Amino acid sequence: MEKTGFYVDSCIYINLWNKEERQNNKPWEIAENFFNVHGQDRIYYSGFVLRELQFVLSADKFNKCRLAIIARLNFRRLFLSDREMAIARCIETEINYEISFYDIIHMLLAKQADAILITRDRKLIKLALRYGIDAKLPEDAL
Repeated sequence: MEKTGFYVDSCIYINLWNKEERQNNKPWEIAENFFNVHGQDRIYYSGFVLRELQFVLSADKFNKCRLAIIARLNFRRLFLSDREMAIARCIETEINYEISFYDIIHMLLAKQADAILITRDRKLIKLALRYGIDAKLPEDAL
């Protein structure tokens, strides 16, 4: 079955907006390529993504970047149900708190939207796949 779009984890936005570089690669260029290739596809986000970005970015940068997300017509905001919140808490204890609660939420919201979770967190990708949720590095979705 064809996925309906992509749920992009906050780390991808941070790679892009902070122009992050690592040994022998530039995650920001990969993030930029991802958004260029999928610029017309449905991109999902949540208040949890925005909250994480707010923690990491300066207030000015966050406000500018937030507008870049919420103003795009192909971007859709998702909301977590009470049931999904309870499932996230169960998963959190099942995995012994090895992955952040917000990351579990990102995973469940991707499932809710029948979207591919795009993240740099390899542990999160493995967990998502274990729960039947499609998850990829951004370079694997190009």
